Amino acid sequence: MTDFFYPFFPPSLIFILSAIAVPLLKGKIRNIYLLTIPVIAFLDLLRMESGIHHSYEFMGYNLVLSRVDDLSMVFAYVFVIMAFAGVLYALHSKNNLEFASAFIYIGSSLGVVFAGDLFTLYIFWEIMAVSSVFLIWLNSDPWQEKKKALQAGFRYIMVHAAGGVILLGGIVLYILNTGSIEFDKIIYGDLASVLILISFMLNAAVPPLSAWLSDAYPEASVTGSVYMTAYTTKTAVYVLLRAFSGVEILIWLGAIMAVYGVIYAVLENDIRRLLAYHIISQVGYMVAGAGIGTEMAINGSASHAFCHILYKALLFMGAGAVIHVTGRRKLTELGGVYRYMPITLALYMIGGFSISAFPLFSGFVSKSMVISASAESHLPLIWLMLTLASSGTFLHTGLKLPYFTFFGQNSGLRAKEPPANMLLAMLFLAILCIFIGVYPDVLYSILPYPVHFEPYTAQHISETMQILLFTALGFFLLLGKLAGEPTISLDTDWFYRKGAKLFMWFIRNPLANLGLLLERFFFNKFPKAILNFTDLWIAFDLHVVDGAVNGISSATIFVSEKVRRIQMGDLQNYISIFIAGMAVLMMLLWLW
Repeated sequence: MTDFFYPFFPPSLIFILSAIAVPLLKGKIRNIYLLTIPVIAFLDLLRMESGIHHSYEFMGYNLVLSRVDDLSMVFAYVFVIMAFAGVLYALHSKNNLEFASAFIYIGSSLGVVFAGDLFTLYIFWEIMAVSSVFLIWLNSDPWQEKKKALQAGFRYIMVHAAGGVILLGGIVLYILNTGSIEFDKIIYGDLASVLILISFMLNAAVPPLSAWLSDAYPEASVTGSVYMTAYTTKTAVYVLLRAFSGVEILIWLGAIMAVYGVIYAVLENDIRRLLAYHIISQVGYMVAGAGIGTEMAINGSASHAFCHILYKALLFMGAGAVIHVTGRRKLTELGGVYRYMPITLALYMIGGFSISAFPLFSGFVSKSMVISASAESHLPLIWLMLTLASSGTFLHTGLKLPYFTFFGQNSGLRAKEPPANMLLAMLFLAILCIFIGVYPDVLYSILPYPVHFEPYTAQHISETMQILLFTALGFFLLLGKLAGEPTISLDTDWFYRKGAKLFMWFIRNPLANLGLLLERFFFNKFPKAILNFTDLWIAFDLHVVDGAVNGISSATIFVSEKVRRIQMGDLQNYISIFIAGMAVLMMLLWLW
């Protein structure tokens, strides 16, 4: 037990075990407790030492709870920082079960990051899926349609359950092929590696396996969705960097993701769905970086994941604040609230500038590393796709959403600033976004490899500003064409939504009717037919047997009578011949 606490306690278990007490606490004591846990976890991270810790033998395999290195620490730091910001943002909520679910979700994400073997990885991977679905189902926002949240949660958990089965199948095959359960670099090519990669890509929201994200995140509560932006897709990025760096297919899938998310954001009217599609787009940069696989690309993916968690949470917090005070979530229902929410607007725009990679903001020093890595690897088409996606990000997240939400046509809404804890959480993340943008060396110092990249060159600043300013010019020239429209965008989830309905119709109608027919036949008509046939056969059989017996009896009597008669005549002949023979014998003896 002493070894379990030395040199540090597993940070995943700090959150998971702390979740037990959350439902029992109330008021200020609860709030202090909730904010203290992330602080304790962060101090625990500072005590960590590189290497293998908390390793245990189980059924002949070595389970590792804590494999600590630079790559795992980058993600662990930002996960714990995000936990503090998420709790602070949600302090006004009285939904203790949501806090408990969030702690288990955060803890299981840390468990994935520090897992040194595939069994441990799988266990935390599944806990992460199950705990996060409650952030959707426990939505207590008064304006939210509970039925939509319930349905979205079921779709979410079904997709992730399927991904878990695929992952388990891949792990079993991998162990059979290699005899090892160590989680590290996986050679891509055989069926086991393909299955594991598919399950990782599902959690990374790689199209066409991405619709669960844009479907579920907008239906979570205002506070619950903030947690969800940070963990599931980023743990997937971590495992891709760990196991499949350098796999070429990820380069193209990542670039497609970057463009795909931007295109769907053009079509969106729901502000959180718009931001959800931009999660897909931004994760595309990280997936592409994993596929490129160079030191620059891996550093870029890790740093961009770090920055993305902070500014995407800030954007969701800003959108959530508007929804919290107005009860509206559509661009067509909002507008003119900047008068009442200037602080929210200012903080949101810091997130908007960060995701758009403006100089002096965090996205500028991380996203550009992946783009530069694509150029260094002589991938001009990938470079072009990632650059265009960056322009589209500014167009919709940095311009379209804030303009039509806070400005635009006056909707007549009488809004106000959200609770102080929500503003403080936004301020905390906004400060971090600016700090990293101004002092990128703080982030670069914790990356997996030494960083040989200087973001603040005259050429880089000039190129970036030209792209962003021309994007802004295009937005204002086409302002009338970019307004939100009350439409529904069809995504790949259409196939399993409609497919599930078609499947259920098939089950309830043709298949059920066939089952009834078969049931009637096999349990009613068929047994009766068998019984009738059996009765006929028995009757026929008895008749034949009776006839046969009678025939045999008659034949036996006839034969017996014939035999009797034959035997009596022969007996008389035999006696006569015997007497005559004896007489002849006596005469011969006398004469002799």
